[in-house]
Parts: sequence; C-alpha cells; structure tokens
Amino acid sequence: MNELKIPKRMTTALVNSLTAGVVPRIGLEHIAVGRRPEIEAILRDMDNIAEGGASFKLITGKFGSGKSFLLQMIRNYAMDRDFVVADADLSPERRLVGTKGQGLATYRELMSHLSTRTRPDGGALEIVLQKWILSLQQTVMREQGYGPEHAGLGEAVEKQIYAVAAEMRGLVHGFDFAKILASYWNGHKLADDDLKQDALRWLRGEFATKTEARKALGVGVIIDDDNWYDYMKLWAEFTAAIGYKGLLLFIDEGVNLYKITNSISRQSNYEKLLTMFNDTMQGKAEHLGIFLGGTPQFVEDGRRGLFSYEALRSRLVAGRYAATGLNTFTGPIIGLEMLSPEEILVLLERLRDIHALHYGYESTLSREQLVHFMEEAVGRLGAEELLTPREIVRDFMDLLHSLHQHPELSFEKLVGETKSKGDGTEQSEMDSLLAEFEL
Repeated sequence: MNELKIPKRMTTALVNSLTAGVVPRIGLEHIAVGRRPEIEAILRDMDNIAEGGASFKLITGKFGSGKSFLLQMIRNYAMDRDFVVADADLSPERRLVGTKGQGLATYRELMSHLSTRTRPDGGALEIVLQKWILSLQQTVMREQGYGPEHAGLGEAVEKQIYAVAAEMRGLVHGFDFAKILASYWNGHKLADDDLKQDALRWLRGEFATKTEARKALGVGVIIDDDNWYDYMKLWAEFTAAIGYKGLLLFIDEGVNLYKITNSISRQSNYEKLLTMFNDTMQGKAEHLGIFLGGTPQFVEDGRRGLFSYEALRSRLVAGRYAATGLNTFTGPIIGLEMLSPEEILVLLERLRDIHALHYGYESTLSREQLVHFMEEAVGRLGAEELLTPREIVRDFMDLLHSLHQHPELSFEKLVGETKSKGDGTEQSEMDSLLAEFEL
C-alpha cells in the first residue's frame, strides 16, 4: 500500500463515486481489471477513426456488469489520444428522435459534455473554437511572417477560416455550419461578445425558432430533432480539420429506447440508429465513432429490442460461423461477460489499498478476508445472480467505511468468521474458495 501514489483529488473522486455506486470520471486506470480484449478492439477502432474512418459499437452487458465503466475508460483513453469526446445518457427526456424535442435534448447534452484532453469535464465547445482560431493565427504569422499587430493578419486568418468552412459546405447543412463558424470569427475579430454568444448558442442547439436564428445570425435553419445527427457528422469532420483526431460519441442507457411503449416512436428511434450504423459502416461519416451502451435484452428481444427491427437485426446478428460463447470483438456488438472471481478479488485489493491511502491508515484486511467477503456476497445474492462489480463494490466500500470509522468493529463481527488456517494449506483452500465462484 505504501508504494501506491495517487493524487488526493483522484482518490477523493474514486472513493466518493464508488461509495455512491456511480462510475468515477477520473482515476479509472487505478481500479481497472480485465477487459483487455475489449479495450484493445476499441483502440483499433480509434486508429481507424483517426485515419478518416468511422465506427459503431454496441457495448452490451447486464445491469452492473461494467458497461458504463468501460465507456468511461474508453472516453478517457480517447482524450489522451487527442480526440474530442462527448457523452450522454438516454432517458425518457433524451432519445435519438422524439415528438417533444427528445432528440435535440440528446444533442444538447452531448454538446454540454463536449470534452478534450485540456478540458476533460465538459464545456469544451468554446475552447475548441478558440484553439482553432489561435492555431490559424499562428499558422498565418509563421507562413506570412506577420507580427501579431500586422494589418493583414485578420484578413489572412479569415481566408484560412473560409478554406476550412468551404470543406464543410459540401456536406449536408455544411453551408450553414460554415456561416456560423464565420460569425464566431467575426465576433472574435470585432470583440463583439453578443455575436460570439449567439454563434455558440446556435452551435449548442439553443435557438428555438428559425426566425430568431435569421435575425441574430442571418441563417434560416436551426439544429432540431430531425437534423441534429447531421451536425454531429459535421462536428466530426470539423474537429479533424482543426487538428484533433476526430469525434467520439458515448451514449449510455440504450435500454431507455427499449422501454418506449409506443411502437411507432420506438421504431423511429431504431430507424435513426440504423442510419448511424449505416453511415459509420458504409463510409458516409468520417472521423466519427459512436459507442452505445445497453443490456442484452435491449438488443436481442425480438418483440421490442433492436432485433425487432429487421434491418438492424440482420446487421447485428452474428454470422453462422461465429463460435457460440466466443467473442471476436471485431463485430458491431461487444458483449461483456461478468468479471471472473480472480478479477473481482484483484479489484477488491485495489479498493482496499486506495481507501487506506485516501484516509491515511494501514489496512489489515487480508486476501483471505476478501475471499470470505466474496463468498458471503454470493451466498446473499444467490447463485443465479452472480456477482456484479457494481453490487460488490458498493457493499465493499460500505464495509471499508464502517471498519475505518468504527475501530471497535471487526471484520469478523460485520462479515463473519473466516475458515481457520494454520495447517499449511492456505493456498489450496484459497483456490477452493475461489472455485466456489465458478457458478
């Protein structure tokens, strides 16, 4: 434990998040166990996206199996590799399409969570635009030999801006997107904060009417339920054009689409998902990655799941030569198996050490006690349930807090006595305990 070196800010985030049963935004690398093949497959996808390709992946697993954790891990890896990322959880108010603005609500959520390596907690929209303008200014100054006060600097930068914007104009809605970028530049150049803010509001999808947008910015369109995904494709190409590797969207809680009771509305959302799938798989999108998290039921239920929509089912279902029970991680679906007992044990050891580091004490919990904790958890949940990381982590954090805050309590009093040792058979008995979890 003494060798563990993690900043206090990070241990605080880890302890607080895991106690509350939510995925931490930072420090995940310190508690990550397993998932190597899944992560390696997605990193290969990132390489393709950086080269101008696109990717669509469904991350499926039972509640508590680690879908959100994996998505957050990938998000952090992506920022380290200079991608722009955005994440959102679907809900009854946030869908892919809807009659009451639910699709636009998802776009707004994604844009509010737009993040980069230098702005990892969201709100990076203006940072991205400012970086773009600054890099253009530096390029012009270097290539033209201009100083920061040179009279021709502004005009030369404007030419560069319109060169990037011209590439956008060939895409659906690209002309209007380019006009908004130019408006932001003009607001920057003229120190007109109102114009800059109007451009940012438009890019965030906050204009309610076309009339309002035309009056403020001279464009006759707004981002809405029907077109928001088209603008995500524009954002992907724009981020690549200004020096990032591309844009990755992380959309979790896909099960909320499965829960839509109105079949027409549910099918409309699946149709939008099909569009996203086709665009990324057929080369109609560039520098774009879409990662959607959901339960196996959300995907496989033939009555209400994605497989109820034949066009999706035919694209997602495994081929006839796919080995049953095996995952190649090359297809559009990455199914998460539960962590193995050994992996859960490693996770508990790391949590024990992080908790001790955070609160500044020397942990005395042994590996034997951790195995006993797992054994009690399985006995409580029942064999059919298995151990999910979410459940066992939250219970374990409660145990650590109780032992730390109440020194008069013992592990044995809270969890129960472990089997006695001392006859030289600790390892074999440990192995047999672990074997009990191979349910």
